[in-house]
Amino acid sequence: MDCCPRIVPSFLSLFHLLLLLCSLVSASPPIPNYGCEKVSLDVYYESLCPDSVKFIVDNLIELFEGDLLSIVDLRFVPYGNARLDRNSSITCQHGPNECLLNTVEACAIHAWPDLTGATGHFPFIYCVQTVVYERKYTQWKTCFEKLGLNSKPVYDCYSSGLGKELELQYAAETNNLQPPHKYVPWVVVDGQPLYEDYENFVSYICAAYKGFSVPTACRAKSLSDI
Repeated sequence: MDCCPRIVPSFLSLFHLLLLLCSLVSASPPIPNYGCEKVSLDVYYESLCPDSVKFIVDNLIELFEGDLLSIVDLRFVPYGNARLDRNSSITCQHGPNECLLNTVEACAIHAWPDLTGATGHFPFIYCVQTVVYERKYTQWKTCFEKLGLNSKPVYDCYSSGLGKELELQYAAETNNLQPPHKYVPWVVVDGQPLYEDYENFVSYICAAYKGFSVPTACRAKSLSDI
């Protein structure tokens, strides 16, 4: 299944997000802990799919506006519509370069398990996907320098074969989804797929949250479109 339409690059998106991420780790008051289990947000995607890229670059940034991230457990699964043969060889929908970037991002998640902060995997994934968004995917290595990250853990993971093992784990998880995924991005909130309404993920997060104190983002969000 093809991954859909052409996307128009947004050259300010990376700068915008980096400013937001920096604000999360600055000396400003911490985001409040609402004292309740977080809502899970699982994103099954592939690195060169236009719809996946657009969702990560243009939509997920909403999590970093205000206090919404405080109630969300965001998790990435970079595999998507890839295929696994009997010899455990992976073939990606958009070719070898997509397999490369899927594995690189899997290694980043492994190397930097925190979502945000100085060594968080989301800024790296966002940077790589922004480079793809701008049709410069061969320049993905520049993200290490842009974010001040040590590239060695990711390179070691990839070259040692650990990255392939991680991708095989993601393959098993993706292929065992119930209901099965039909396309990417396949966005799941608290175990429930959002199907084609995935861009409206914030409303579903707010509806699923059972905490006593409602984050500002949820108070401002209309739930009428669920």
